[in-house]
Amino acid sequence: MTADYGLVYQFFFDLFGLMALASAAAFVTRRSPVGAALWLVTTMFNIAALYVMLDAQFVGAIQVLVYAGAIMVVFLFVVMLLNLGRPSDVVDIRGLGVRIAAGVAGLALVAELLVMGRQALPAELPWLPEQSNVVTPIAQPLFHDYLLPFEITSVLLLVAIVGAVVLAKRRV
Repeated sequence: MTADYGLVYQFFFDLFGLMALASAAAFVTRRSPVGAALWLVTTMFNIAALYVMLDAQFVGAIQVLVYAGAIMVVFLFVVMLLNLGRPSDVVDIRGLGVRIAAGVAGLALVAELLVMGRQALPAELPWLPEQSNVVTPIAQPLFHDYLLPFEITSVLLLVAIVGAVVLAKRRV
């Protein structure tokens, strides 16, 4: 007795899609930011399951590692950091040494971006294997054509987190 693979596939695809929609709706209706973040993680896992069902295993794994893992950890860190408590508990470090260190780190990042933008990468990436696999079609454009926008996006995310912390400290 064999089950129809198409019906089982369709059932689970629809199930993961409905669970993604339901958890996304729960995400936008939560009052607690931590609860909302957990519902967003649930949404990310359901989307990753949909990617796996569409034979995009690498994208599904990246969905879990990057979005459900790293981005959500950063999001929860910022949410918990914004809940600063009483003003007397907050220590504001704005010494000259900290400002100089931040300026030097910022200049180093800008210098890296300028050097990266001026250097031309080879047409073929030598560290990627020659055989065709799942990663090569994604890695080739990402690390060749879109390397600078990819790095700029990561710096912008960092700036957004620092901006959220600065704005939260001004309210206190």
